[in-house]
Amino acid sequence: MPSHTPKALSLVVATSLFLGACSAINPRPYTEEEKSERILDDRAQMYGQQEPVKAPITFYEAAARALKYNLDYRLKLMESALAADLRDVSSHEMLPRLVASAGYSGRNNDSGGTSIGIQDGQESLRASTSQERYRDLAGLGASWSLLDFGMAYYRTQQKTDQILMAEERRRKVAQNVLQDVRNSYWRALGAQRLLPEVNRLLARTEQALESARQAEIKGLLPRQEILAYQRALLDSISLLTVRRQDLEFAQAELAALMSLPPGTRLVLAEETEPAMQQLTIDGDRLEQLALKNRPEIMEEWYRKRVNENDLKIAKAQLWPNVSLNWGYQYDSNKYLYNNHWSETGVQVSLNLLRLMQLPALLDAEGTQGGTDDTRRVALSMAILTQVRVGALRYQLALQEVEFAEKGLHVDEGLLDYARAARSSSVGSELEVIRAEGRYLLSRYQREAAYSSAQAAWGRLYNSIGLDVLPESIDKHDIQTLAQEIQHTLEAQQAQNLFTATQGSADAAQP
Repeated sequence: MPSHTPKALSLVVATSLFLGACSAINPRPYTEEEKSERILDDRAQMYGQQEPVKAPITFYEAAARALKYNLDYRLKLMESALAADLRDVSSHEMLPRLVASAGYSGRNNDSGGTSIGIQDGQESLRASTSQERYRDLAGLGASWSLLDFGMAYYRTQQKTDQILMAEERRRKVAQNVLQDVRNSYWRALGAQRLLPEVNRLLARTEQALESARQAEIKGLLPRQEILAYQRALLDSISLLTVRRQDLEFAQAELAALMSLPPGTRLVLAEETEPAMQQLTIDGDRLEQLALKNRPEIMEEWYRKRVNENDLKIAKAQLWPNVSLNWGYQYDSNKYLYNNHWSETGVQVSLNLLRLMQLPALLDAEGTQGGTDDTRRVALSMAILTQVRVGALRYQLALQEVEFAEKGLHVDEGLLDYARAARSSSVGSELEVIRAEGRYLLSRYQREAAYSSAQAAWGRLYNSIGLDVLPESIDKHDIQTLAQEIQHTLEAQQAQNLFTATQGSADAAQP
């Protein structure tokens, strides 16, 4: 009966493991409590460890907050760190393998045997054994494979290039974030300036519309004239309402770019608008700057090396494999003459059938290189188109700003004239409101034109691929990071990168 006990125990253990594995396969949806915890954790990652907003936000502070706390940018930083870690893991594969082992071996009877004669088949020895039933084993072995080393070497080169590719993607995200901030900040600042006036004028316009209805009922003015005034007031209300929505969206967009926690009051600093830089550099120099600095082109260039190493790895598998082995072994078996021993070995092997892949690999090498070059050239052409369109768009945006400022000056004069000619009649009051509405719309158009010009400048800046960031963002607080961005932008403008006085495109790299 006791001999069956280990078998029964083994059966119980195997059955428990089998049932546990089956229960682990069953789907288990997250509970409501787990969902709530996940939401709290996600929100803590979104808004945790942010410096609180204590003062009105300048443009450079908005850019610093967007770059420091933007989740897309933080994701690219983590991808860069992951690529570096994977490179380190791959580099360790080039080292020899050193394996230590220890164990225990046992059986319920003796191991042994007899011998028989080859010619007559007669038993020549009595049954004997040279191995204990229970023994301890230990070993330390080192091995090195030429094929494994070659493949690990090329994979490490790939991981190194992938680190550089991840860094280029990080640069691209940073440039896009800065462009979005430039686009949203000036629109949001215009919203902050105009929204109170828009709200006040809307209230006055609603009162004037009611006064016009009362004047129509009382017959104080001709019906056609009063209806025309009402139509003009309704049109003004419609336009102002649409503009107010645009202004409110701009503020919400900027707050989202900076990843501000919900409920944070967004107040922008009332700063002097920087003068728009004139673009006098010729197109060839802009294109040279773009081809030199754009992250997408550099990423494609690194990708070509990654693809080349893929083919090198495939070729390496055609090599003869040379393996070197050394080991130290220990066996506690008392019947052994030597319980400790060392062993060495050299082995050379070659998969002859793999050599048939060589012609196909050579053809793929030429095709892959041509494909990578064509993709990079096509991308370069698209980037050059962006530069040309960006330069044209910026020039047109400057003209739009100039035209909007002229229109604003005219509407300001009309408003002054309407206020000076105001009388106690309903018609003159309505004319003042209409003039104020036109003036406010002109101010909106001027603010919109200026923000569009800033956005066009940002797109042009982005199309050239200039960097504005220090090497490390996490080590800087918001004020220091804002100063770094400001100094970089001012230094690049001081180099006259976009003017004809530039000596060489090589000075473009900050």
